[in-house]
Amino acid sequence: MKNVTTDSFQADVLDAEKAVLVDFWAEWCGPCRAVGPILEQIDGETEKLDVVKVNVDENPDLAMRYGITSIPAMKVFVGGEVKKELIGAKPKAALEADLAAFL
Repeated sequence: MKNVTTDSFQADVLDAEKAVLVDFWAEWCGPCRAVGPILEQIDGETEKLDVVKVNVDENPDLAMRYGITSIPAMKVFVGGEVKKELIGAKPKAALEADLAAFL
């Protein structure tokens, strides 16, 4: 999964041609580390959705811009707009059910 920063967010997420799931996470967050490998699996299994990561400690401006108050937080962007928001770590089946419209 690609790490996205403030500098690359516009090109990698907002201007992307397909749906992009942004995983807002931090190194110290246990649930973030638990959901990371699941998101990597989902990213590898679909061509319809790109999955990228934003480290909230390294990109606090993005976390503030998108109202991230709890992590892990995942937002699906389509055409530069947030279309779906998920909070917290979930098993793969639950994440796939929540993301079904984008997979």
